Amino acid sequence: MKIIFMGTPDFSVGTLEALIAAGHEIVLAVTQPDKPKGRGKAVQFPPVKEAALAHGIEVFQPRRVREPECVEYLRKFEADIIVVVAFGQILPKEILNMPPFGCVNVHASLLPKYRGAAPIQWAVINGEKVFGVTTMRMDEGLDTGDMILQEKVVLDPKETGGSLFEKLSRVGAQLCVKTLAAIEDGTAVYMPQDHSQATKVGMISKKFGLIDWNQPAERLECLIRGLNPWPSAYTKLNGKTFKIWDADVLCENTDKAPGSITEVAKDAISVQTGDGILVLREVQLEGKKRMACGDFLRGYSLEENVRFGE
Repeated sequence: MKIIFMGTPDFSVGTLEALIAAGHEIVLAVTQPDKPKGRGKAVQFPPVKEAALAHGIEVFQPRRVREPECVEYLRKFEADIIVVVAFGQILPKEILNMPPFGCVNVHASLLPKYRGAAPIQWAVINGEKVFGVTTMRMDEGLDTGDMILQEKVVLDPKETGGSLFEKLSRVGAQLCVKTLAAIEDGTAVYMPQDHSQATKVGMISKKFGLIDWNQPAERLECLIRGLNPWPSAYTKLNGKTFKIWDADVLCENTDKAPGSITEVAKDAISVQTGDGILVLREVQLEGKKRMACGDFLRGYSLEENVRFGE
């Protein structure tokens, strides 16, 4: 099939590569504009642009794809279908209705749950045991179109936002190939979503990672994994930012206030929460590298009753 591919981050690249490997013709890759990143503010290409150029595919980077001149530009490619994977812009009906087979989206959730932004991180934060990917025919709503195929994924007990991101990227890539094959041979079944079961999730900012020690330990452990590697969960230690990258839950309590250190062991720091003990395993003090808790304690003296967040 002749495909216009729309996507931006690393998550999208796997699907682009899979479609190329399956023999489809990618006539155009549409992605977000280049942005300055890092301390030096050097301009970097979006991952999809880098992958497309490596395959000799033309790249289009509109600031607003819904502008009339952008819509007309896309029309010139006479694509059979448009595949959208984490593109980052809402498509107008003029684009949705443009190709004969419409627009297909690869969405990282088992719709209708987790419509919206950052579903992968929210799945880990919310303690989901099973998650997955859905392909759907796009309409003008936000992730409201008819579903085509789904594939479930079981989360590892130590699943992070980053590891689930990579896992679902691979699953979504192969699911998209299967979906296009079904559309092309006329066997695709379009299943309306049960909108009454829909849940929506929003964007995650850096501030979201600030730990509230009044929360239960299980909730905080999920938050830590969900925000790994970005934006990370953090607290304050003696006025400095203290990131927590890995922790375990101990189902017991002390009479200490939430955020208070209950024990400093050779390779762990135990902290009282609103319910349960959070045992810190991997940490990072402001200005230092992330490291195992044992390595951190060999260079930093901590005692019981010190309270995080103050």
